[in-house]
Amino acid sequence: QVQLAESGGGSVQSGGSLRLSCVASRRTTCMGWFRQAPGKELEEREAVAGIDTDSRTSYADSVKGRFIISQDKEKNTIYLQMNSLKPEDTAMYYCAADLAPRFCRNAAYYNGVFGSATFGDWGQGTQVTVSS
Repeated sequence: QVQLAESGGGSVQSGGSLRLSCVASRRTTCMGWFRQAPGKELEEREAVAGIDTDSRTSYADSVKGRFIISQDKEKNTIYLQMNSLKPEDTAMYYCAADLAPRFCRNAAYYNGVFGSATFGDWGQGTQVTVSS
């Protein structure tokens, strides 16, 4: 099992930026970021972005053009640069590892799966709050 530790969350105003980091005990082929908004159930957790060891990336439509996922393979770390933040980006952000490789080509791969199946290894999450 991969151990993951997220950091970088916080509170910002609309239009602001944050950079999340996730340090993994070991790198897996496909890693990514997911988020769960306040009051939402696990089934409503949504994918944000994925990146594989070849640096192929995938993004949810809701964050394309605003968020950038990157990695430092030597440090077993992935990042999520979040720009032009909106109040609807407010959520707990989770890092996950050992994901299906297809997720790193299509961020919709796990849509509809949350709550009905378990997959990947997960961090504890870091809270992002965007005020208007």
